[in-house]
Amino acid sequence: MTTNAHRSHGQSELALNDTPNQDNGHQHGNDREQAAHDDCGHSHCGEARFSVEEALERILRHFQPLEAVRVPLLEALGQVLSEDALASHDIPPLDNSAMDGYALQAADLQNASADNPIKLHVSGIIAAGDMPTIEVTQGNAVRIMTGAPVPDGADAVVPFEVTDEMDRRASGTTLSEIGVHYQAAVGDHIRPAGQDVRNGEIVLPVGTMLRPSEIGVLASLGHDAVSVLRRPVVAILATGNELLEPGAPYSPGMIYDSNTYSVAATVLRFGGVPKLIGIARDNLESMNASLRAGLDSDMMVTSAGVSNGDYDMVKDVLAQHGEIDFWSVRMRPAKPLAFGVLNADEGRKVPLLGLPGNPVSAIVAFEQFGRAAIRRMLGKPDMPKPTISAVLDEPIYNGDDRRVYARAVIRRENGVYRASLTGEQGSNLLTSMARANGLAICPENIPVKKQGETVQVQMLDWTEDTF
Repeated sequence: MTTNAHRSHGQSELALNDTPNQDNGHQHGNDREQAAHDDCGHSHCGEARFSVEEALERILRHFQPLEAVRVPLLEALGQVLSEDALASHDIPPLDNSAMDGYALQAADLQNASADNPIKLHVSGIIAAGDMPTIEVTQGNAVRIMTGAPVPDGADAVVPFEVTDEMDRRASGTTLSEIGVHYQAAVGDHIRPAGQDVRNGEIVLPVGTMLRPSEIGVLASLGHDAVSVLRRPVVAILATGNELLEPGAPYSPGMIYDSNTYSVAATVLRFGGVPKLIGIARDNLESMNASLRAGLDSDMMVTSAGVSNGDYDMVKDVLAQHGEIDFWSVRMRPAKPLAFGVLNADEGRKVPLLGLPGNPVSAIVAFEQFGRAAIRRMLGKPDMPKPTISAVLDEPIYNGDDRRVYARAVIRRENGVYRASLTGEQGSNLLTSMARANGLAICPENIPVKKQGETVQVQMLDWTEDTF
């Protein structure tokens, strides 16, 4: 893993633990960005107009749940049902035993005790999967296994442990008779037919997100395939002359493309299907050819090429072949964030999310915006990332009225969550993201969150669907 897995294309961001007037080797991002925007010549490229929430709202306007597909049951994990799942039979289908023991008539045991075991004739045995052919009558019992149907005439089951079966086995005594020292009640240890599911009922309604438990329920209904909203295909394109595919021989001056793989892994994590287009070089011919390869997707994601350097041409391609919605967001990292639509065949519009080139910026931006778009296409509810309150072990500085997402390690001490930053917060430092399990937030209108203050933290590894 490199620590500078992608360049910023002229975009430099102030480290979060730098005070606004310090100069410790980092360009002051606000001044450089503003100068670049002033020279841009595009009316949409001024100072960031939109908050994170405004940008997200504008992005989600372009997405809706996808169409239904039928998939094998296990492949449906994490997807959303597109039709009601109905029961075609009761579950359990028959009254069955909840214990290994004996099926009998409770009235026979009304005087049973440890000193007065009631002896019953054992007229047979029923295993799970058997259909009983024996009727239990007064003074008789049937040996029965867990899950086996309860025979006619029986109204209770007693477990082996309240009988003298073990003593009989130890002494070699026949099991044609059994002594019971327990006063059973009608219904003891019997699971009634339809207790879980009734024939004809809607067991899982349309819109249900399928977790392992729902997969099990569908299997219990007899389904080996199910109709769900399909997974979105997300085309992923890296841009830059300096990029190498992982696995290629290293060359001085070049860097390996990490953004494609971190974004693709995030797409997989959130339920999408990544389509890796490759690397577009810094010329319009290569960019156009690469983007055409992704026009059959549900969303395209690019990394780099969204700032204002000489070779940042994603915006040019968007303007030429589609529409630009916005070009920057009031957040750090990831202020230079592009969103628009590309024109495809038959009047289709393919949303394009242009991520910054710095690897941390790309991941943080996709967490905020790409995740929500995938959830919308999957038919899942719009839910924010799981967020907790934590006490800061060190300050977070905010020098330019942007919302700061600081990489942090969250731990719990004495019932309180605490947040420690992962070290230097440069957006090129990919390993700082690998060390983090949360993003500590300093709001736009607060110049500093001090040590000991409480901040909101987005938890990176907690899933929305557990809440």
